[in-house]
Amino acid sequence: MSQLDESQLAPATRLAHGGHSPDANDGSVVPAWQPSATFARDDNYALRDARYNYARYDTPSWHPAESMLASLEGAQDARLFASGTAAGAAIVQALGRGDRIVAPRVMYHGLRAWMIEYCAQWGLQLDFFDAAEASSLERTLKAAPMAMLWIETPNNPTWDVIDIEAAVALAHAAGARVVVDSTVATPLLTQPLALGADLVFHSATKYLNGHSDVVAGAAACRENDAFWQRVVAIRGSQGAVLGSFEAWLLQRGMRTLSVRVRAACDNALTIARHFEHHERISAVLYPGLSSHPGHAVAARQMRGGFGGMLSLRVAGGREAALAAATRCRVFLPATSLGGVESLIEHRASIEGPDSPIPGDLLRLSVGIEAVEDLIADLEQALSA
Repeated sequence: MSQLDESQLAPATRLAHGGHSPDANDGSVVPAWQPSATFARDDNYALRDARYNYARYDTPSWHPAESMLASLEGAQDARLFASGTAAGAAIVQALGRGDRIVAPRVMYHGLRAWMIEYCAQWGLQLDFFDAAEASSLERTLKAAPMAMLWIETPNNPTWDVIDIEAAVALAHAAGARVVVDSTVATPLLTQPLALGADLVFHSATKYLNGHSDVVAGAAACRENDAFWQRVVAIRGSQGAVLGSFEAWLLQRGMRTLSVRVRAACDNALTIARHFEHHERISAVLYPGLSSHPGHAVAARQMRGGFGGMLSLRVAGGREAALAAATRCRVFLPATSLGGVESLIEHRASIEGPDSPIPGDLLRLSVGIEAVEDLIADLEQALSA
């Protein structure tokens, strides 16, 4: 294993081995957990390893997950953060006062709410475009000079698909960096950096960890430039770092990413097809369906599946959707996504009165259970 170039291995193989060769001293197969918060110097008062001084800046516990992510994304560097929002915040905070950010009107709600508040307080301009309208992005980009385009694809929870290459061309022509939230697609299905994006972002709580037991974030860069180094410096100075044990749990979860994503994609597509013309469903939002407006773009930039997330718009409106969510027994009514268990969520209720999400929408995070049980659960919830 140590004599084989890692780049020659398929992603599933790299993940299964956890970015780790057996320990040279004891042959241990699993990477060790290193909880130390500080690191002693040698007799000359020099650091024994120049990377390690204090665990707010770097620690061996982060490296297995960071190296795996960098390898999967084709990135020059990847870093872990205390949460997805912490990772997104560090990227935005690396901008200068007066800079303009453009982002989708519908995106991960927690980060969108933080962006609105932070940009107003710190002198950044924030504008939104409609990912469901083809010309909206270009119009918004041309409205004023910009420093950063933030895109999420498929975007949460309407699952509109943004053409990454086209968005990159527009943004780079305007002199802006492009950040892609690829949490839902994962690096197994979409490679934003290979499509020209400058940074890729993940709420690692979700698919990368996959077991609903770690809150974490991650980001990776196409070029290890001055902007990226500022993001890294912000992580350390603000203490937005992941605990060593959480990092160990994350790399353990990543080792099964390939099989989990494959199972979730298969289940989600089967569910989407089953309910596409269902009498109690007014619309199924899933880019894997040929009827989805973004299907052609998704098929071009997503490889190996269309993700484990979809949304159902329930005939009968908000109250019918809420009632169906509470009647599910296999799908759990809980926030988050990307775990091995299936979750159902009424997003408009979670996001509050300012949410742009329609009240009849139920977001499904499809897990790895038997798909016939998932379909039966939704059928009984809708028909009760």
